[in-house]
Amino acid sequence: MSTTALSPELITARLDRLPVTRHIWLMVVLISLGGLFENYDIFFTAYIAPGLFRDGVITPTTVSFFGMTGLASFIAALFFGMFIGTIAVCFVADRFGRRVIFVSALLWYCAATLMLAFQDSANGLNFWRFLGGIGVGVEQITIDAYLSELVPKHVRGKAFAFQQGVSFFAVPIVAFLAWLLVPATPFGISGWRWVVILGSIGAIFVWFVRLGLPESPRWLAQQGRLEEAERVISTIEAKVQAQTGRALPPIDTPKPEFHRVGSYREMFSPAYRGRTILLMVFHIAETVGIYGFGNWMPTLLIAKGIHVTQSLEYMFVIALAYPAWPLIASLFASRIELKWQMCIGATGIATFGLLMITQQMPLPIIVIGILLACSSCWLSFSFHAYQSELYPTRMRARAVGFVYSWSRLSVVFTSYAIAAVLGVFGVPGVFGFIALAMAVVIVSIAAFGPRTNQLALEEISR
Repeated sequence: MSTTALSPELITARLDRLPVTRHIWLMVVLISLGGLFENYDIFFTAYIAPGLFRDGVITPTTVSFFGMTGLASFIAALFFGMFIGTIAVCFVADRFGRRVIFVSALLWYCAATLMLAFQDSANGLNFWRFLGGIGVGVEQITIDAYLSELVPKHVRGKAFAFQQGVSFFAVPIVAFLAWLLVPATPFGISGWRWVVILGSIGAIFVWFVRLGLPESPRWLAQQGRLEEAERVISTIEAKVQAQTGRALPPIDTPKPEFHRVGSYREMFSPAYRGRTILLMVFHIAETVGIYGFGNWMPTLLIAKGIHVTQSLEYMFVIALAYPAWPLIASLFASRIELKWQMCIGATGIATFGLLMITQQMPLPIIVIGILLACSSCWLSFSFHAYQSELYPTRMRARAVGFVYSWSRLSVVFTSYAIAAVLGVFGVPGVFGFIALAMAVVIVSIAAFGPRTNQLALEEISR
């Protein structure tokens, strides 16, 4: 096919008509491995917290609202770094490409996490947690943009659910390691340090992961690099056709696209202003449920009088739901509107969180905890897919990064708020706070969220 016959519209149409084969799923798996190390980095906060308390590095509560020596400051440092990464740095994925930033961000936060493992003060922990958070923030946005652009339109929901399932294997892994290591001191070194060190080895595998991934053909075409886009899409087509053993489906008539450079200002233009404001409100609220549960659950269990070892044991069992539910949900995720899946997940977090308040016995705590984890995962994978669909390729990374950054900033403040609520109102107050935030999510998305199911990215962005 000649260069003159190529266009971004044609590249998009050729990709969206592809049947899903092993090659498509291989690309999804490789991207998901980056997400696995990212999730390990995010979720080890909750699991190493008891070890940090025992060593006297940080405390469960703070002496003042913005105190820098408690768990709230450790959580806030990560999410403030992620805020900077998503709002101020994520444009690099639009500028330099999805593949190179996917690799670079992973190396960045693995190196920062390794340094964190050797800190002995709250200030040292917070500094390296902040630097690592910048890389995690960039990686999250790059993964969303990368995945949405590499898979055909009819499997985006399924692909995001599968990606979350693979990446959430990090949660039971870190929970199991914490259960074994945090109460101990292998070779005279505190167990929480081993948990952190083991997570940082993701940098060793990143170079192998990148070898199997192409650049996004949509991004290449949008940049005017049509010959490169043609080579990538032709390679994908050849592999898919070889695996199906038959001719590819006909190409739909390409729909016209606007070809210009994306900008931050455009996300507040009349075409996108409503979506941007909706997602800003949504992210301020959703993170209270997802990370209020994820970051604080072991601490909340200890506050209910459950021993630290039992708390970590319970959390390991609950953590098994994190990869299991998205993989189960991938069987139907592409058939249900993503906005309604987001509402279902938020409803589950509010309902099961309130039920958790009255529980003291192990079995009900574990069962309800599993249902909470499933609800959290459901909300997570559905909104990651949804937000990446609402903006065009030319500004997808920077726009998603901007709206997503509000969730990172929200955690900075809500981590302190949860610590204050825990100190004054106890565990019931924390779960009541989370339920209120989930009500905001449900109302905003149900009332104002556009439908996206089975639509091409370019059609949704118009």
